[in-house]
Amino acid sequence: MKLSIVGGLILAAGGLFLILRPPHYSSQQRVFKFAGVQASVRHEKTVPGWVGGTVFGAGLVLLAAGLLKRL
Repeated sequence: MKLSIVGGLILAAGGLFLILRPPHYSSQQRVFKFAGVQASVRHEKTVPGWVGGTVFGAGLVLLAAGLLKRL
């Protein structure tokens, strides 16, 4: 019972953080390689906003389920 409330709060806080300040990650892609010559491109990407919204929503559902069990 308490575990679902705490888990819901943690997920909701994490989702809110992902929505407000999305983290960045880099991706490297090899464009071309020929006889020892290689060219690659590095892209900086951000985590999409829908990921944070999904985590936030899951946290709210888990929090609501934990609170309803207490009643």
